[in-house]
Amino acid sequence: MGVSDSLGGGLSLLTGMEKGVKRWLVDISQWEPSPDEFTSAVSVLPQHEHHSIWRFIKLEDKKRALVSRLLQYALVHEVLQIPFDAIIIKRTVEGKPYLETSKVVTEIPNFNFNASHHGDYVAIASEPLCIVGLDIVSYVVPEKETIAGFMQNFAIYFSSFEWASITNAGTSDEMLSAFYRYWSLKEAFVKAVGTGLGYRLDKVEFHHTNWTNISVKIDGLESREWKFWLSELKNVHWVTVARGHPSYATESYKRMLKRTEYEEEEFRFGLQLPNVDFVLKTVEQLILLARSRKKTSATTKKNIYEVQKS
Repeated sequence: MGVSDSLGGGLSLLTGMEKGVKRWLVDISQWEPSPDEFTSAVSVLPQHEHHSIWRFIKLEDKKRALVSRLLQYALVHEVLQIPFDAIIIKRTVEGKPYLETSKVVTEIPNFNFNASHHGDYVAIASEPLCIVGLDIVSYVVPEKETIAGFMQNFAIYFSSFEWASITNAGTSDEMLSAFYRYWSLKEAFVKAVGTGLGYRLDKVEFHHTNWTNISVKIDGLESREWKFWLSELKNVHWVTVARGHPSYATESYKRMLKRTEYEEEEFRFGLQLPNVDFVLKTVEQLILLARSRKKTSATTKKNIYEVQKS
């Protein structure tokens, strides 16, 4: 059975699947809340999410944690139309977030998402069929050691080919830039499969043409089951999106996905879906959305209760 038969086929399938391809981005440097404003913003999230925000000491870390969760709830609500108070987001034993739901959307057979934050930005990406990984990295010059010394600490995570590409990139700044880009690609890959940095990163080798047409070799073999996009953001940040076959997911993550096995034609359809640009959101928009949806849900529950009483 081909993709056209199994999922409905044609333009309607493409349009439906594309609804599950989302890329959202927030510049948290533009949000400077007062203590009361921040507390109020946290309150729009479910109670069980609060500790994951308040456990941080620095305000910037709290902001990143808050916005990451606001993005997750807002994106799930928009794509799947699940009410905010019915959204249940859990994490695998390795820490990868996933949506727990019995809702099945035919044109989005394997909805999953991934969030990332570093520096000024917090982002989220989602996919309807393939697994998705996302990583943001900010260009930070080490203060207590040389650039060469800093990079050397991570040399074991790169293949000999990648390391040569980094060390031959040019000036110290150009080498550090290449280092961060390769690192972001590797992070996006391991975040897609749902494992941590314990993965043999030196066995995941990236090739590119001026950081486009990016391909990957896994254990020395080129994989045609992955696509990567690396983009530069303002203030020298980079963001990488990884899209790959669900069969690469960790066992714990596979159990949380709707499907992990696909016929070749069906998988290729999902892999070749158009990538989309990141849409810039503001924290204020996310907070307003969460509040309005919670208010709507509360009103609906009240109306149901009044009907039942009568």
